[in-house]
Amino acid sequence: MRSEPPLVVRETADAVYLVGAAAGPLGGDELRVDVVVGDGARLTVRSAAATLAHPGPSGDRSRMRATFTVGEGASLRWRPEPLVSVRGSDHTVETTVVLATGSALIMQDEIVLGRDQEEGGRVRSRLRIERGGHPLLTHDLDVGGGAPGWSSAAVLGSARAVVSIVVVGVDAPTEARTLVDRAADARAAWLPLAPGAAVLLALAPGLRAARAAAAALAPPA
Repeated sequence: MRSEPPLVVRETADAVYLVGAAAGPLGGDELRVDVVVGDGARLTVRSAAATLAHPGPSGDRSRMRATFTVGEGASLRWRPEPLVSVRGSDHTVETTVVLATGSALIMQDEIVLGRDQEEGGRVRSRLRIERGGHPLLTHDLDVGGGAPGWSSAAVLGSARAVVSIVVVGVDAPTEARTLVDRAADARAAWLPLAPGAAVLLALAPGLRAARAAAAALAPPA
């Protein structure tokens, strides 16, 4: 393992943790995470706390690039704490996952627009997953201040928190399932992608409600 501030890695008995060694990402920061899981290996990656994207003095966008390569018979569980978009921030997350045909994956990501009672910044999320050399999922999300149509019913509507879970080769749901919780203004759906692969999306005004909606559809442990 190799790392340097502002993002360092620490190993525990059950996972590798990403730890923020300095504030950020700040506007203008360029961060990169590269993870390789060898054939037959198993890895869980978590984070010690939520990531807060802040504006920088220059007004430039911050960027996080993450690349994951998972070998044959290997498994990766990616379960960081949420990304919180602070007012005035502009942050891009680019994630690329390359799976062998027999790889297993659980990838969970959470985005929250703004802290409590705060207007959020802008977040662009780009996820690309391929399995056995073929595209499996391409998903782009552009939300927050300045993103066209992001608060319409076609994107987030009244939601300010998004939970996404991609499952590959780990008891992935084979049929679409949906949930609407009108009391919490939350909704969630499992969507099959291909044999042995599915994605869940859950939306709500707050993270707790979005997590509850996702859990109600019984995602894998």
